[in-house]
Amino acid sequence: MTHPIQPTPFEGRIGRTLAESEPHFASSPHPGPEAPNVVIVLLDDTGFAQFGCYGSDIDTPHVDALAAGGLQFTNFHVTPLCSPTRASLLTGRSQHAVGMRSVSNHRTGFPHQLGHITNHAATVAEVLGSQGYATFCCGKWHLAPTEDISAAGPFDQWPLGRGFDRFYGFLEGETDQFHPELVVDNHHIDPPGGPDEGYHLSDDLVGQLLRMINDSKGVRPDRPFFAYLPFGATHAPHQAPQAYLDKYRGRFDEGWDVMRQRWYERQLAQGVIPEGTQLAPRNPGVKPWTELPDSHRRFACRLQEAFAAFLDHTDDQIGRLVDGLRQMGQLDNTILIVLADNGASQEGGPFGVMHEMKYFNGIVDDPDDVMERLDDIGGPNSHTNYPWGWAQCGNSPFKWYKQNTHEGGVHVPLVMHWPAGIAAAQQGTRRDQFVNVSDVAPTVYELVGITPPEVFRGYSQLPVTGSSFASVLADEGAPATNTLQYFEQSGSRALVVEQDGVCWKAVTRHIKGESFDDDRWELYELSADRSECNDLAETHPGKLDELIGLWWSEAERHGVLPLDDRMIELFVARPDDHSPHPTNRRYRYRPPMSPIPSAASASPSGRSWELTAQVSRGADDAGVLWATGNANSGMSVFVQNGRLVADYNSFGEHTVVESELEVPAGDCVLAARVRRTSRTEGVIELEIDGEPCGSAELPYMMRIISSIGSSVGLDHGQAVSPRYEAPFAFSGALHAVEIDRSGASRADAETAARAEMARQ
Repeated sequence: MTHPIQPTPFEGRIGRTLAESEPHFASSPHPGPEAPNVVIVLLDDTGFAQFGCYGSDIDTPHVDALAAGGLQFTNFHVTPLCSPTRASLLTGRSQHAVGMRSVSNHRTGFPHQLGHITNHAATVAEVLGSQGYATFCCGKWHLAPTEDISAAGPFDQWPLGRGFDRFYGFLEGETDQFHPELVVDNHHIDPPGGPDEGYHLSDDLVGQLLRMINDSKGVRPDRPFFAYLPFGATHAPHQAPQAYLDKYRGRFDEGWDVMRQRWYERQLAQGVIPEGTQLAPRNPGVKPWTELPDSHRRFACRLQEAFAAFLDHTDDQIGRLVDGLRQMGQLDNTILIVLADNGASQEGGPFGVMHEMKYFNGIVDDPDDVMERLDDIGGPNSHTNYPWGWAQCGNSPFKWYKQNTHEGGVHVPLVMHWPAGIAAAQQGTRRDQFVNVSDVAPTVYELVGITPPEVFRGYSQLPVTGSSFASVLADEGAPATNTLQYFEQSGSRALVVEQDGVCWKAVTRHIKGESFDDDRWELYELSADRSECNDLAETHPGKLDELIGLWWSEAERHGVLPLDDRMIELFVARPDDHSPHPTNRRYRYRPPMSPIPSAASASPSGRSWELTAQVSRGADDAGVLWATGNANSGMSVFVQNGRLVADYNSFGEHTVVESELEVPAGDCVLAARVRRTSRTEGVIELEIDGEPCGSAELPYMMRIISSIGSSVGLDHGQAVSPRYEAPFAFSGALHAVEIDRSGASRADAETAARAEMARQ
C-alpha cells in the first residue's frame, strides 16, 4: 500500500483500518524539568559608577540587592556603542562578525555592517526557543535596518523574526519615555496612556513583561522562559516622573569634581576598583566646576538630577520585575543578569543640552537663556542630555566616554543573580576576572545545558567565539576564561590580553578623517592601572608593537576590516527605488496609515520641500493632514475653523500661518511649501487649489526637526501644535498626501544625520 508523502517521517504504523494501525504523537522540544529561566536586563548609556553598588549615591537599592544576593562583576567589558553590544550579547560572537560594527541605522555594503545580525549567527532567543523555551522581549531593539521598521516591513529582522515569541517596545535607538513610538509584535500601536495619566515607558515595559511571563507560566508551568528587557533608560532623553525629579533637587549642587571624587572613594572602599587605582584626570573639554558661571552650574545640576531620577525610576522597575518573579515562585531558579550596553554618553557636549535636536542644528543653548525652563527638564516638554563633566563622573574612575575604546566607553556594570545556581557562600561576592559581552551567551548555554547548533533554519552557523565564564561563578579565584579581546569603533581600537598573569591593554583614540597609520597607540598595564593613567608606550615599545600586531590578527579573524571611520554621514538615507526613499525623492501616502518612523519617512529637513493634500470635505470637517515631530519641535499641516493652517514649531517657537481663503467644501487640493531663503531663514507658503492664500517668514528654519517620525491624517503622540489636542484626526476624506523633497540639499541631509547620531 502506498501512502501520501509526509512532511516528517511518521514513527507509528498505518494500516487499512484503525485496528491495524498504531498512532505516534511527536513530542515538542523541552529543556528538562530543572532548566532555569533566563532574564537579561540591559540598561542604555549607563556608566560603570552610576549604580549605588558601583560607587554612586544615586538610589539603586534593587540592583544593589541583586548584587548583594548574587555576584557583582567589576571587570566587565562591552563595545562602545549600543547596537554592536546588543548583537554580541545576543549571539555570543564578535559584533563585526555578525554584521553590526555600528548602529543598525547604517548599511555600508560590507559584511561587518549589514544593519542587522546575520542569519548565520542565531540569537539566544532562537537557540533557546528551538529547545522549548518561551521567549519574550520588552524594550529597545535597534537591531533591524531602521528603514525597515515601518509598518511596511520587511519584518524578518524584527524581534519575532529573530526568535522571540512576543515583543513590546520600540525599534529605534531612542524614544520619548512619555510618548513612545510603540510596537507590539509586528505592528505599531499608540501608547496606552500619557503623562497626565501617570504613563512612563519603563513602567509599561515591566508590566507587559510580567504579563507575558504570567500568560506563559499560567498555562504551561513546565516551560522555562527567556526574557530580554532592554530599557530605553538611561539613554537620552532623560525623563522621569515628577516625584523622582523632585527627590533629586539640590543633590548635585556640589558639582562634578566633588561628586566624582566622592564616588571614586566609595569605589575604593567598596572594593569595586583595586586598591591603588587612580582617578583619571578630567577629559579635555571638562572645566573645573568652580570655574563655571552660576547659570552653567544650575543648568548642569538640573540635567544631572534628571539623569539620576531616570536611573532611580528604572531601578524601581527592576524591583517590580524581581518582586513579580518572586511572587510567581520563579525567582530562585532564574538566571537574572543586569548590565549596561556602553559607558556614559558624551552626546550632551560640554554644557549639556535642553533639546537634543536643537543642539544638532548647530544651536548651542546659552544657560542664561534657559533659566526660565529649568523646571521642564526631565519632563514631557524636554529632550535633555547632561554635559561631559557628569558623564565622566558616571564613568569613574575612567576617562573618555561611550563611542571610545578607552575604559570609560567599554567598562560597565554586570550583576548576576541566581539563588538556585550560586552557592550561598558565594552570594554577595565580587568577580574581578576580565569578562566581555560576547561571553554572556556561551555562559548561558553552558548553564542551561544547551549546545548551539552548527546549522539553524538552513543557515550554517558562525562559531560562538565568546568564552563561557561559568567556572568563575563558583570560584572567585578561578582564572579568567577570556584572555584575548579586541575592541573597535569608528577607527578607535584596543586590545586586552593576559600574559603570565599580567593584563595589558593597547588602545588608540582615532580622530575622524585622519590616517589610521598616524593614530597614536597607548599602552597600559591594567593589572596595576585600571584607569589608564600611566602610558607605558615609550618605555615598553616592544610590548606595544606585539599588542598592535595581535590586534590586526584578531581583526582579520573577526571580520573587523576594512577600518571605517564614517559615522554621521551614514545616517543619510540612500535613495533606492526598492526602499522607502525613492530616487526622485517624491513620497505619496494614503491614510489610514500607521505612524511612520523617522528613518522610513519623508524628512522635511531639506532646503526646500512641498506638501500637497488631496481632500474632500464637508463644511465642518477639520483635522490634521500630516504632522511630524512633537511638542518639542515639529511641523503640522491641518484644517481648522474652515482654514488651512501650518504650524512650524521650532523648539517651542511657533510660526503659524493661516490661509486667507476658506477651504471649500467638496474636492480640493491643499498645499504647503517651505522654502529656504538664507542659511538659517525660510518662508512657508499656503495654496488652495493652486491659489496662494497665505505666507509667513521663518526666523529659524530647522535643518533637522525631530527624532519622532510622521503621521498621515492625524497627529499621533504629543501634539505638535497647541492649537489642538492630539490626535485631531481629519474628519473629511483625505485621499493622498504627497511630499516632494527633490529640492533638498546634501548639506541639509548631513545635518540631519548629525542629529541621528545623538539618538544612538
